[in-house]
Amino acid sequence: MKIDAAYYTGNGSFELRQVEDVPPGPGEVQVETAYCGICGTDLHVYLGHMEARIGDNRVIGHEMSGRVSAIGEGVEGFAVGEPVVVRPLAHCGACPACKAGHIHICHNLKFLGLDTDGAFQNRWTVPANVLHKLPAGMALDHAALVEPLAVAVHDVRRARVAVGEDVLVIGGGPIGMLVALVARHAGARVTISEVNENRLRLAADMGFATVNPKQEDVAARIMADTGNKGADVVFEVSGTQPGVDLMTAVTATRGRICMVAIHAQKPQIDMFRFFWREIELIGARTYEITDFDAAIAMLSDGIGAETLITEIRPLAELPQAFRALTENPNSMKTLIRVSEEAA
Repeated sequence: MKIDAAYYTGNGSFELRQVEDVPPGPGEVQVETAYCGICGTDLHVYLGHMEARIGDNRVIGHEMSGRVSAIGEGVEGFAVGEPVVVRPLAHCGACPACKAGHIHICHNLKFLGLDTDGAFQNRWTVPANVLHKLPAGMALDHAALVEPLAVAVHDVRRARVAVGEDVLVIGGGPIGMLVALVARHAGARVTISEVNENRLRLAADMGFATVNPKQEDVAARIMADTGNKGADVVFEVSGTQPGVDLMTAVTATRGRICMVAIHAQKPQIDMFRFFWREIELIGARTYEITDFDAAIAMLSDGIGAETLITEIRPLAELPQAFRALTENPNSMKTLIRVSEEAA
């Protein structure tokens, strides 16, 4: 059966093609994609930063929701029509990380939708063990936020955020906002540092304290707000050198810094500050199975992540959606409606 699929063809270009779908083999499930979000990594692909990895003939996309459309041999526990999301990680099972139980940071990790074809196609065939069922009645456009929300859940869990702690999130993009939501859900007092005024207004509308480092000394503000203690937990989500400078300046004695952003260049870090205040630096990458389950539960309970959805476009407008995201700094989360029938 023919399906529509959007192929990245290099140089910031996509080509919509009709291709044969891939029926599920043993241990696989075919999912009819309802919605798929455009994430920061997808934008890096679009901007030509990942062509050595992606090539010029790849269907990308992984922040998805959909319904089971076919089930391969030996797969149990799923039924055609069930709403699901995909946890897009494939681990090797043999490396030291996998043997230690850390399959999400497998030494040979493959990311579905980057290292393999992904969800910007009507039907996507994946291993059954990466599927998560959705609660009945969950809106599938909202469910497309499960994957990025799971990133935030993992970040907050790694940072051990506790009730009553002061948290600073540096960077108010989609992941930064989701980290703020999850940290608040954990009981923390959260401030978001961001330079984009539109994002600051959105954060304020969502009930967060905000600060613009272009207009105010963020470290001085946080120290004043916390009785000169500093932030118990800082999330660096900006991916900038000023963000790295701020994270050490503002962290409390024995506080924790969680590095969420991917820095294109090695940043300079004030290591003396780590020594002087006995600060912890924590890495957080992707998510574990429990993070996906927690993200689904939080979304179902109404954590408010859907507030971040800026627009929804059909698959035919995928090139325009990418162009708009690169040209409009006020955009947050764009979803692509991939299959009208599934949505």
